[in-house]
Amino acid sequence: MIYLLLVYEFLKIGLFSFGGGYATIPFLYQISETYGWYTLKELTGMVAVASITPGPVGINVATYAGLKTSGILGSVFATVSEMLPSFILVIIVSKILHKFRENILIKSVIETLKPISCALLVSVSIGLLQSQITDIKAMILLAVLILTSLKTKKTPLFYMVIAGCVGVVISFM
Repeated sequence: MIYLLLVYEFLKIGLFSFGGGYATIPFLYQISETYGWYTLKELTGMVAVASITPGPVGINVATYAGLKTSGILGSVFATVSEMLPSFILVIIVSKILHKFRENILIKSVIETLKPISCALLVSVSIGLLQSQITDIKAMILLAVLILTSLKTKKTPLFYMVIAGCVGVVISFM
């Protein structure tokens, strides 16, 4: 039964998470709340690890969530289920895109999905931040990284490496 739930939930994520890998986070948050397969702290860790590992963030998180939920077979089911809708949609869209490329309705739907995806990301980010607010060291690190990023425009990888190194040092204190 757990495999059917994994397939259902990750097919849903793959079908409705427009905007890239980070757009899967609201769905993963909902899974955490509904099924309790992982905690919000574990979700934060999954996203952090998925962000620094090679490959798409959404797929990495699906693999990790499936592994956490029900082992290697769960990770296979979750990963394939999340990729399948995109795979099928890309094939279909590539076949008909040329025909509807200039359609005003299609353009407006796509333009509407962009701010919706952004709002979902902000909403879940606030929820994840609230789950971490008890850790004062993490909050100080976050504040320093935000201020640094506003002053120096480095790649996200720079900030992830710095945060990872500081996190390792802090964990030994």
